[in-house]
Amino acid sequence: MADIQYDLIGDIHGHVLELRQLLEKLGYRETGESYIHPDKNRKPLFVGDYIDRGEESVEVLDLVMHMEQNGRARALMGNHEYNALCFHSTGSSGEPLRSHNDKHIKQHEETLSALDRHATSFSAYRDWLFSLPLFYEDDEFRAVHACWDDTRIAYLRDRMGGSRIKESLLEESAQRGSELYEAVEIVLKGREIDLPDGQFFYDKDGHIRYNMRIRWWENPVESTYNGLRVKPDCDCGDMPVPRDLLPDLWYYKPDQKPVFFGHYWLEGQPALFRENVCCLDYSVGKQGTLLQPTPGTASQS
Repeated sequence: MADIQYDLIGDIHGHVLELRQLLEKLGYRETGESYIHPDKNRKPLFVGDYIDRGEESVEVLDLVMHMEQNGRARALMGNHEYNALCFHSTGSSGEPLRSHNDKHIKQHEETLSALDRHATSFSAYRDWLFSLPLFYEDDEFRAVHACWDDTRIAYLRDRMGGSRIKESLLEESAQRGSELYEAVEIVLKGREIDLPDGQFFYDKDGHIRYNMRIRWWENPVESTYNGLRVKPDCDCGDMPVPRDLLPDLWYYKPDQKPVFFGHYWLEGQPALFRENVCCLDYSVGKQGTLLQPTPGTASQS
């Protein structure tokens, strides 16, 4: 069977107009419920975060879901889809797996409003969201929402029996301190380390943070705090990171397959972090842009 050429597309966050414009720029044409490329061997690979932030989460869900279900796209799960599944699910205690506190409601409010406007419910998308893999790999490249961590990916493959999280495992995955929780957190939300004592910053939503997301493709032993930070949210100078703060000394090596991911709300001119490391999220949810994807090739599976 002919190889598939993928257009990798980052976090959309309820911005359907920008998504349609990007697909059309790449040569896709709308045909009713789906977009199709004239080259039948070309399709998008979405790396997650379809909802929240923007006002058109329902439209984005419908577009991506129909493309994926019609075999016109691949779609991965992002942390916002995972959070939504937990928000709309109850555990054995009868309480939501993701608490309905002010912070979590605010993060999800645009999607809740969109569902109300369209007189639909989250249950209409629940089964499809559970069908989304947390990661993708073939002979040529890898894709994940936030972090390709070899150890956690191997654990998830074994624990989940593949790349998808079963509904029966959702409660365990939401239990802080469990091995499954840690693996899902890292793969969908990235790796973090604590800041030096007394240092903090405010994130894009105004929440105070005492830890920072790190570049999991950099050797932590050879890096400082500033060398490991993904974004310049905080400035710790050239202070080395104490070894006891490093969760382990693993990092994504330069000789590994190219890996594509989203999640990090980058700004400025899109550029590769390294020849085999590409972030696709350039903050369309905060007046940024959808990065024009970089094609990859992989065999149809």
